[in-house]
Amino acid sequence: MSKYTFLVAFLAVLSHAELSEVQDIQLTQVPIELEVQWENKHMAEEHHVHEFDRPSFFALHDYDSNGHWDIYEILKTYGMDDPSARDVPEMKKNEITRTILALVDKNANNIIEKSEFLEFEGALPEFGLGPGHHWDMETEYEIHHWEKYHDENTKEEDLTHQEDIEHFRLHDELEDEALRQAGLDKLTIVEQNIPAKFKRNN
Repeated sequence: MSKYTFLVAFLAVLSHAELSEVQDIQLTQVPIELEVQWENKHMAEEHHVHEFDRPSFFALHDYDSNGHWDIYEILKTYGMDDPSARDVPEMKKNEITRTILALVDKNANNIIEKSEFLEFEGALPEFGLGPGHHWDMETEYEIHHWEKYHDENTKEEDLTHQEDIEHFRLHDELEDEALRQAGLDKLTIVEQNIPAKFKRNN
């Protein structure tokens, strides 16, 4: 809903209230920055960083610290490595890498070197896919849910949001898989791994 639609709706509600009920209400317009650069949005939402420079942004997203971004690192920065992006079509992922490389990769070697990124005077574009989740499961839950709705005083019985339930379900699945694998590791022969053609039919 745009700020103007909200304001009109709010005024319509006020017009139906009695004057004595609304005498103390003061309306103030909150400035809204319509064109927030994707990099700023990403750093604020994903890293809780509100002031940064270009070398820091580059280093933070050079996941293997080799001095350049490859296609995987570009996609990861835009959140395409996150489970929430599993339904993003390959065409969209290709569009992201093509666009970023066209903007920044001046020597056309399909990687973005630090010097190229620092010389790039534009901003990384927004592709309509959110802020770019690229943390592990635990950190994503922590920064996008726990910090907003819970604190150190939260009890286990208070964890009733859908995000809480899903998070702990994933923990249970990982634990079950680890136990299953530990049991298989103890076996000298894992019958399920024997091809059918080598099994006796009894």
